[in-house]
Amino acid sequence: MVSTDQDIRQRSEGRTVATEFLSIIERRGADRALRWMEGDGWGEATFAEVADRTARVAAGLASLGVSHGDRVVIMMRNIPEFHWVDLGVVFAGATPISIYNSSSPDQIAYLAGHAEAKVAILEDDGFLERFEAVRDQLPALEHIVVLHGGNDSTLPWSTFSDAEPLDLAAAAAGVKPEDLATVIYTSGTTGNPKGVMIDHANLVWEGESLLESFGWSRDEAAGTRLVSYLPMAHIAERMVSHYGLIFFGYEITTCPDPSQIAAYAREVRPNLMFGVPRVWEKIYAGVNAALAADPEKQTKFNEAVEAAIPISERITWGTATDEERATYEFLDAVAFSTVRELIGVDQMRLAVSGAAPMLPDMLRWFRAIGVPLAEVYGMSENTGAMTFAPWKVKPGTVGPALPGAEVRLGDDGEVLCRGGLVFRGYLNDPDKTAEAIDEGGWLHSGDIGEFDEDGYLRIIDRKKELIITAGGKNISPANLEAALKTLPLVGQAAAIGDQRPFVAALVVLDPEAATVWAAQHDLGDLSLAQLAEHPDVIAAVESKLPEVMASFNNAERVKKIKVIGEEWLPDSELLTPTSKLKRRGVNERYAAEIEALYA
Repeated sequence: MVSTDQDIRQRSEGRTVATEFLSIIERRGADRALRWMEGDGWGEATFAEVADRTARVAAGLASLGVSHGDRVVIMMRNIPEFHWVDLGVVFAGATPISIYNSSSPDQIAYLAGHAEAKVAILEDDGFLERFEAVRDQLPALEHIVVLHGGNDSTLPWSTFSDAEPLDLAAAAAGVKPEDLATVIYTSGTTGNPKGVMIDHANLVWEGESLLESFGWSRDEAAGTRLVSYLPMAHIAERMVSHYGLIFFGYEITTCPDPSQIAAYAREVRPNLMFGVPRVWEKIYAGVNAALAADPEKQTKFNEAVEAAIPISERITWGTATDEERATYEFLDAVAFSTVRELIGVDQMRLAVSGAAPMLPDMLRWFRAIGVPLAEVYGMSENTGAMTFAPWKVKPGTVGPALPGAEVRLGDDGEVLCRGGLVFRGYLNDPDKTAEAIDEGGWLHSGDIGEFDEDGYLRIIDRKKELIITAGGKNISPANLEAALKTLPLVGQAAAIGDQRPFVAALVVLDPEAATVWAAQHDLGDLSLAQLAEHPDVIAAVESKLPEVMASFNNAERVKKIKVIGEEWLPDSELLTPTSKLKRRGVNERYAAEIEALYA
């Protein structure tokens, strides 16, 4: 029986991030908690060792006057120190706030100023330079501590590492469920970022609900291997790896460079992996690019996938016959298992995609080759996950409500949520908080959705991102963009058409797929930008456009495309750190190309 909100509140009562960490130390103190690359080998720390370093950070912060209710800004990549720094701030009674590592000095001034941060803890001098450029705009900031580097105006890392450890049990008694555990700043696709206030009760509630959703006991969850590589300033990575370490006893390998995730996966063999759709799209493109070197092998592999997709779906729902199971086992042995091993996902218990929609056919492809991929839906304001079906997956949907969460649709189709996962409000912004949470306690997501007969949610699009053509037709750009990314050679896409006579699109060449295709067509000496202008490449992309648009009605279909030879990178003026489109940035960067499409 699925728990109610009240059930989870009762199980969570009195618990905090601090008490959860004390519990995991008691149960798993000698187990490995963290791993990281160290020269040619690996460094590691047990839960007990993380606790000792946490106690020293907490003591160091206390010596700087940090106490209950203060806020501390952290700017670090995915390194082991992040975990004991974040925990140390919690045990000091303060609130840790991680900000995106790409933040400019102006953004730092806004974020650290808005948070009224008393202390900043930075990884290196590169981050320090950006803070120093605006330090005179941060009157509340009393101290900066630097892990690697520093100068006369900063404090050395020994402020923490040499401190006499604080008594964590005594410190935990001063941390209350209603205290702010963190503030997550939205990525700011429109206007200034908003500070999402998440308390300890929110996090413990979400952890309890997720564990029930997985169907795992705490002992079964403990030791699950993950690679932490996405920004800790984002709720997804924070919930999956940092709080997963604390609540469930996961073993986290830190990867400071997200572009190295493939190499880390092959080394770590993770059991659980979260990625935004672009991560999975790049894995998919890489596999297919490698197969393209042997067309006969690629054809056989694709035939095996097509045969496996319906069987895989019947296995998921328990309706497969013994003969179908035997067929799948054969296909897995001769085709899929080798691929999984090559890309490092052969020991995966659960793979998760979130933060943006994934094309259903790509989800089916991964599941067909034995990668247990599922989509999750949620936002910072509901502490991460709102709907999720980790095992009974229906491609094209994001699952039913998380255990304990109430999810319904408003009169206009907007997805609404209520329960212990809903955030405390926006920091210093009661007006925006009132817009987000109505008098009934319902969180307004800003997304349009629909439920199927099994209570699985399908997200249509963002309310504010619907394209309204000159003819008055409302169109979902996300659905079109997902379809466009199935075009040969295309890795990314942006649909255009607001107040235009028809829908057009910018499509970006996938570097791996385009490079392989170019070599096969005697164009291997051309750059990506040159390929985007080559008539043969344009023809190859355009030739499949009618096919991928066939499922849309005439008013919705993309009529013209412009091929782009510059990959859009996360954390830029075009994409958020989690690869969501910044439509305003795309429209500004490619204004001339867009106008040419409508000339």
